[in-house]
Amino acid sequence: MAEKADIEQVPTTEERRPSTTIEDLKKTTTLDTLHNDEAVKVLATYAGDETWTPAEEKRVVKQIDRRLLPLLVLTYGLQYYDKAMLSQAAIFGLRTDLGLSIGNRYSFSASIFYLGFIVGATPAIIIAQRYPIERVAFTIVIVWGACLMCTAACHNYQSLYAQRFFLGFLESGVSPMFMLIVAGFYKKDEQALRMGAWYCATGYVSIFAPLINYGLGHISGALSPWKYMYLVAGAITILWAFVILFYMPPDPIRMKGLSDRERYIAVARMRVNNAGVRNTHFKKAQVWEVLVDLRFWIVFAMAFLIMIANGPVSSFIPIIINSFGFGALESLLLTMPAGAVIGTIELLAPYLAYKFPGNRTWLILICQCGTILASLLLWLLPQGSTGGLLFACYILASFGGGYAVLMGVQTANTAGYTKKSVTASGIFLGYCLGNFVGPLIFKPADAPEYNSGFLIVTVTSIVAGLLAVVYRYVCIWENKKRDRAGAEAFDHAYEDDLTDMKNPQFRYQL
Repeated sequence: MAEKADIEQVPTTEERRPSTTIEDLKKTTTLDTLHNDEAVKVLATYAGDETWTPAEEKRVVKQIDRRLLPLLVLTYGLQYYDKAMLSQAAIFGLRTDLGLSIGNRYSFSASIFYLGFIVGATPAIIIAQRYPIERVAFTIVIVWGACLMCTAACHNYQSLYAQRFFLGFLESGVSPMFMLIVAGFYKKDEQALRMGAWYCATGYVSIFAPLINYGLGHISGALSPWKYMYLVAGAITILWAFVILFYMPPDPIRMKGLSDRERYIAVARMRVNNAGVRNTHFKKAQVWEVLVDLRFWIVFAMAFLIMIANGPVSSFIPIIINSFGFGALESLLLTMPAGAVIGTIELLAPYLAYKFPGNRTWLILICQCGTILASLLLWLLPQGSTGGLLFACYILASFGGGYAVLMGVQTANTAGYTKKSVTASGIFLGYCLGNFVGPLIFKPADAPEYNSGFLIVTVTSIVAGLLAVVYRYVCIWENKKRDRAGAEAFDHAYEDDLTDMKNPQFRYQL
């Protein structure tokens, strides 16, 4: 009975013309808005001119960019600021106060955050598919802000482990949800640049975070300095949740401020993706398809291997710089150029992917080369080579540009709303596993050089780069196979919420 309630009788294009005949009144198209993409309803009920000029489309895209991108960028920047605060709080007494200087306790406090990510990512994305995504995001952000403030109540390493796990659990849905939102608003060739736009916040926020945390770390009060960092960040996060609730456009179907024509253009232009915009029905068959999709598993492996290098970037860079002989303030200030360099790479790589189609996998490989060079320098240079070591610290996170492009590749090369949801959480699972392993390979016994850790980063970064090349040629092979079958691309975009493997008209991006 629940499904019948979602079946609506919508006039066809012919019916919208004035008519008094009984036959015309009987002609109706049954739209299954439960199982098919919700965009079908927008397309079928629009009564105006069904063509538009490039200038009109450009104006609509600009409207979407103005409304959507600032919210995505600032939310993701806030998330990274919150989760990366650990490494900066560490040099203001957190390790001493909570007993994290013993054994691998500090490394595990960084890693356990991503165990929470692993547990929370899939439930978050399923809920985001079923319910209004902006309300899901609001709930997640407000609760993670409260959880972040609870860090100040931690009194030993065990309580910090619990807090870090639940913080990761709560933050886990942000990236997969953002991937879905971008996939619903933008065409394939536009997605990589927009992915980079919000992902580059991980770099640029690192320019300002050290200054903020240094100021907070010098507050004289009843609490330890690092606790003020978490209390302020948590309060800001809670306030930001309400901005998301009232202003985030979830998809072009429900975006406020668009006229009927602008909404039609925003939805109809997405036909070229051969993928849907939004479908609230969870389709198990599409989940099974993910499990047998070789391209997904290659991307999953790449995400895992790429993110092992994020262990030293997010948890150890201030500590490593501090080991060069700099004080706490100098160490924080010297992390700021790294934020500028990496933020720029994370924005530049997707921009190049947008400007030069067909080169996304090569860009991933190039970004991996930056990380390979940095890890080699940090592994092989003597401790006294401060200039070379600082340069390596600044380019170590070059993988971030490649990962931003990889997210765009994954969303562009996946069709079927349930499959897109599952693969978004799947690539994030690989991301989490890499981030979990990354800090653990940097053992206290290896400090300050961490030679074995950087050796592992070098090897995994090389393998990830090679997998980008493998992925490219798997897609080329499949595209040629479909070309030989004679199917033309870009037809029947929303007919049955088809997946990329089921739709012979789908072509994979390179």
